Amino acid sequence: MTLYDIKPKFQNLLRPMVVKLHAGGVTANQVTLLAMLTSVFLGGLLMYFPTPILYISLPFYLFFRMALNAIDGMLAREFKQQSTLGAILNEVGDIISDAALYLAFAFLTGIAPWLVILVVLLSWLTEFCGVIAQTLTGIRNYRGPLGKSDRAFLLGALGLFIALWPQYISVANIVFGIAALLLAWTCINRCRSALEAKNA
Repeated sequence: MTLYDIKPKFQNLLRPMVVKLHAGGVTANQVTLLAMLTSVFLGGLLMYFPTPILYISLPFYLFFRMALNAIDGMLAREFKQQSTLGAILNEVGDIISDAALYLAFAFLTGIAPWLVILVVLLSWLTEFCGVIAQTLTGIRNYRGPLGKSDRAFLLGALGLFIALWPQYISVANIVFGIAALLLAWTCINRCRSALEAKNA
């Protein structure tokens, strides 16, 4: 069970807004680019001003980004905007956004940069495994335990924790260590699922 499993309910809440955006001429690719550019902007801001209190912005922004990701998918599927360019933007945008936002933690005093970098690299690998599954089976694999939405929830909560209790910032190293293990598990799950589907 991951946050991805409750995505349909989240999409139903967003549907009226999606209809209005489509009526206003907004495209899925525009929403994808907005999510990527705002992620890079916030990540760059946190890297330039690595002050714990500023990391309180992460849970709010990551929820906003999750909404944008849902909106671009709905615009693409429900209003026939799916395209090869859109698929590329979606995958590339996600890995750029993850890097920009999550690498910002490495600039905080008290957090081991190598752990943050490891989590970012493993995050990329989980998405790569999901794409490989799509190549083999025709279906994008979103298995957990630490998919994109789950990472956003975890690191958003960590940003809030750091902002409120900066004196305990070293706890973040434990969180990143656990996240790395969960990401490795996610990679294995996605590859195993793809093999099972291919051999079925």
